[in-house]
Amino acid sequence: MGLEEAGDLVLHIILSKIGPENTARVACVSKRLKVSASEDSLWSIFCSLDLNISTPLDPHGDPSPSFKMAYQSWRESFIMYPWHLVKRVSHCWDNLKLWLSLNFPEAEATLRKGATEEDLEEFESALKVKLPLPTRLLYRFVDGQEPPPPSSSPSSGLDGSLGLIGGYSVYSHDVNVYLLPLKEVIRETNETMSDLGVSNGSNFIAVAASATASLKMFFLDCSDGQLYTRTSTRQMLPCVPEINGDQQQDGMLRWLEEHGRRLQSGVIKVREEDNIKSISLFPEVPPLCSVAVTNGVQVRASSVFIPEVSNLRAQPPAYWYAYSIRMSLVPEGCFLNGRHHSSCQLYWRHWIIRADDEVIDKVNGEAVIGKYPLLQAEEEEFVYESCSNFPTTSGSIEGSFTFIPGSLKDPKGSQFEVKVEEFPLKLPDYIF
Repeated sequence: MGLEEAGDLVLHIILSKIGPENTARVACVSKRLKVSASEDSLWSIFCSLDLNISTPLDPHGDPSPSFKMAYQSWRESFIMYPWHLVKRVSHCWDNLKLWLSLNFPEAEATLRKGATEEDLEEFESALKVKLPLPTRLLYRFVDGQEPPPPSSSPSSGLDGSLGLIGGYSVYSHDVNVYLLPLKEVIRETNETMSDLGVSNGSNFIAVAASATASLKMFFLDCSDGQLYTRTSTRQMLPCVPEINGDQQQDGMLRWLEEHGRRLQSGVIKVREEDNIKSISLFPEVPPLCSVAVTNGVQVRASSVFIPEVSNLRAQPPAYWYAYSIRMSLVPEGCFLNGRHHSSCQLYWRHWIIRADDEVIDKVNGEAVIGKYPLLQAEEEEFVYESCSNFPTTSGSIEGSFTFIPGSLKDPKGSQFEVKVEEFPLKLPDYIF
C-alpha cells in the first residue's frame, strides 16, 4: 500500500515520523498529500520537536498565523546556519530558561533579547574577529545578560548575584559570573587584552565575567571555539574538554549545555543567604558532594576549583579550591547513648588532607572559621566555606567534628565524633 491509499490518521503518523524536510517533499507528489502535509496539527509537532514552541511564534516572539508559517519563518531567519545546530542552540537556551523560570526567575529576567545579524556584523567589525557559528547562534537567541546597575547594593538584591553561571564566596572572595552582552564583550575585551599582554590582533574575546570585586573572566578563542579562564599569573586554562578531531568550534555551547545539565539534575542549585539568591557552584549531590550522618548529625561537603587565585607556574604549583561544609540535625535530633537531644554544638575539628592519595597535612583545632555552630532540630543547615591549595590536580579532604550534646554552656552528655566523609578536590573537565 502506498501513501495515497493510507488513511488520514495513518498518513498523519507517517508524516510526523519522517520530519519536516521529507514532509515538504511528499507535498509535491499529489494534491491529497499536499493537503495532508499542510495540516497545522502536523507542523505543531515539528515546532514542538525542533523549536520547543507550543504556540505559533516567529523567531522574534511575535504571533504567527499558523505553525507551518512559524516553522518557515524560523528556517528563513536562520537560513545561513546548519539547521541541526540551530535546533541544538535553541534547546540549550530552552533548557536554561525553563530551569530559571522555575527556580530563579530574577536571573531569567536579566536575559537580553537575541542579537540581529547586523548586530553581530558590527560586533565582529569592532573587534576584528570572526565568531564561530555556534557562538553566533548563542547570541542570536540571547544577547547575554543585563549587567547589574553600578548603584546596586546588597540590600537591593541587585548586587551582582544574578549571574547565569553563578559562583561562590570564601571569606572576602566573592564571585558571581554573568554572561556578557555583545556591547560589554567589546568593552571588557578592549580593557583586558592589554592587561593580559595580548596584542590587538588576538582572537580572544571576553564572554563572561564576575560582577563582583573578585575578578574572574572567561575568554573565547574565536579561531578554534575553545573557552578559557585565566589564573592569577595570567595563564589560560581550557574550560571545556577537548574532543579529538572535533572541528565544530562549539566550546562555549558545550559549556552552557553542561551548565544546564548540572542545574537540571540538581548537581548545583540556587542558594539564598541574607535574602539574596544566587546560583551556587558547590555540588549538592554525590559523588561530587559527600554525605555522612553520625548520631543524627548530617554533614555534607563539596568543593569548587578557583582558577583566578591559582598559580600553576609556581614550584610546586598551587591549585586553589574553595570548599563548602553544610551541617544540620535530623528532625529527631541527635541520638546518643539511648537518649535524644534537640541540640548539639560543635567544639573541635579534625582534617586529613591528601594530594594524589598521599597525606600532606593534618589539622586539629577549635571551632570552624572562628565559630561554634549550635545545631538544633528542624532548623536550616549551618553553612561555612573555606579554602585550601594543593600541589597536584587531585586531592581530597576527610575528617570529623567533635560535638557536645546540648550546648557548650549547658552540656547534656559526653562529647561525640561526627564523621565528614571524604570529598574530592580535583581539577575538573569543565571549569565554571
